[in-house]
Amino acid sequence: MLGLFRKKSSSLLGIDINATAITVLALSRQGAGYRVEAFAREPLLPGVVQGRQIVDPEALGMALLRAWSGSGSRLRDSVVAVPGEALISKLIEVPAGLSDEELENQIALEASQYIPYALEDVALDFEVQGPVPGNSRRVQVLLVACRNEQVESLEAVLALAGLRARVVDSEPLALERGLALTIARALPQASLALLDLGADISTFSVMRGQRVIYGREQLFGSRQLMEALGRHHGLTLDEALLAQRKGCLPQGCNEDVLQPFGLQVQEQVVLALQQFSASAQQQPLDLLLLAGTASALDGLARAVEQCSGVATAIADPVRNMSVSHRLDSQQLADQAPGLLLACGLALRGLY
Repeated sequence: MLGLFRKKSSSLLGIDINATAITVLALSRQGAGYRVEAFAREPLLPGVVQGRQIVDPEALGMALLRAWSGSGSRLRDSVVAVPGEALISKLIEVPAGLSDEELENQIALEASQYIPYALEDVALDFEVQGPVPGNSRRVQVLLVACRNEQVESLEAVLALAGLRARVVDSEPLALERGLALTIARALPQASLALLDLGADISTFSVMRGQRVIYGREQLFGSRQLMEALGRHHGLTLDEALLAQRKGCLPQGCNEDVLQPFGLQVQEQVVLALQQFSASAQQQPLDLLLLAGTASALDGLARAVEQCSGVATAIADPVRNMSVSHRLDSQQLADQAPGLLLACGLALRGLY
């Protein structure tokens, strides 16, 4: 079982693994809100993770151990995510009123019709969605499956760091959770778009009523920006963002590197909006959020708003959270645009 939907009452360490860094984040409940208890981000050397594939599990495991040690957390039970493209999802119908055992047996029978692999080679999970519209005698069930090797590779990396995978989530569901947290108080029923800038792949999603109704990946990311910063100015992306805020960028960096990247982001936004407008889910948007470390470039949100005609802001899932005195609040705030997925994963243990 993947454990995508199983309820957990205790805190879990959210671990976001991408091509450039590992982020670990732990949250706790505080009244009606949340508190950030632990946080660390560990950069990865090129080639450790390529795209969505783990190439060097030993190096990744050691980087995770450094991140966990630096986070100050003593949680070992963790939640990680499988990319959406690695999952098979199907909404099926089954009779209402089945016991848990009967439902699991029925799901196993139904799964063989929709999954193109031997059932012993996949991890399965499901969630009852509610009655079939117009037919209370049947219920809709979301069936999710993933190849065992996807789960086992993540579990092996965690084991190298002395951690345990209590839940293997799906990236789209975790991202939805992080987005819902970001807008829950201010715009609970808004139509919200998100462009999450990854290193090689960016994800454009649209949420309505705190549920993602549309998603599309784009072969575009911040890797070229990071390479250009290193090659021409000897800077990492984090160093360039700090220098930009302090007004001390190297001569030519803004004109030669940052502005061209900003124009590329604008082109990607326009393309994504055009594709969404042509889809069956198209509808007017109330807000566009930018996420990912590169989204914090000064003036980027303003430029995107001007070219798209949609109100635009930088995602900040931890804005309304309190922060443990052990953590650097400014460092956390600086990294906030890249914490949507980690937040969504850490929340998984508090549902």
